[in-house]
Amino acid sequence: MDERIWEGRKVKTRLLGGIAALVVAIIGTVMLVFYVQGADKRALANTETEDVYVIQKEIPAGTPTAGFGDSVVKKSVPKSAIAADSVTNLGELGSKVSSIDFMPGEQLLATRMVDPTSLAGPGRVEVPTGLQEVTLKLPIERVVGGTVKAGDTVGVMLSFKADDKSSSPDQTNFTFHKVLVTAVQDANGTIADNSSSTAQPSSGSLNPNKTAGSGSGYLVTVARSAVDVQKIVYAVEFGTIYLSKEPSGAAAGATGVIDRGSVFK
Repeated sequence: MDERIWEGRKVKTRLLGGIAALVVAIIGTVMLVFYVQGADKRALANTETEDVYVIQKEIPAGTPTAGFGDSVVKKSVPKSAIAADSVTNLGELGSKVSSIDFMPGEQLLATRMVDPTSLAGPGRVEVPTGLQEVTLKLPIERVVGGTVKAGDTVGVMLSFKADDKSSSPDQTNFTFHKVLVTAVQDANGTIADNSSSTAQPSSGSLNPNKTAGSGSGYLVTVARSAVDVQKIVYAVEFGTIYLSKEPSGAAAGATGVIDRGSVFK
């Protein structure tokens, strides 16, 4: 046989062998991917599991159950890995709020939820674990006409005047949403009691009759993280604060820091 023909056949054989090896490698890779993807399912298939709620987006402390939204999802978890107080039914939590910041990946635990209406004393509610309290002295027009009461959640807006040194304009920002109010008092420190069984629907508020009172202001105590408390105190010292009544179902649609130009856009 001609030597050139023989060499040509050898080249073709090697080429076909290489192609075959490549095809086998591709098939093996695809099979491995499918195997890995099904590993968790196969593992759970031989393990007793239960569906519990798991955090998939960070949930700030003080967030009511109704405000969790898609931040929690129900997942099948091996029973051996389920905490004793893991939540399997959100409805059982009622109107409770988170006592700490929940982080993605952890199970939602019933023991980390607290009832904002469970009184720690007349006109007060329990402070969620991990939060601090700070008291704001504000005039009636800055506390929703004096209708805020313990157990409410409020929005906190911070404003600062223009600063010539830094060329900053007048600014307002809706900084905190659904902040838990733990106590309300008049200017003399008298706590509004929202626990009376004979009270009117507006009882427990700072000023149910919406009168101007002495004009010396009202005291609203809120629960927030240490970092947020520091920001609130800074605004008290160097700016101004407005509170809005922001129940759990209220939409948080603020657009960030605004100045005069933003208002008229």
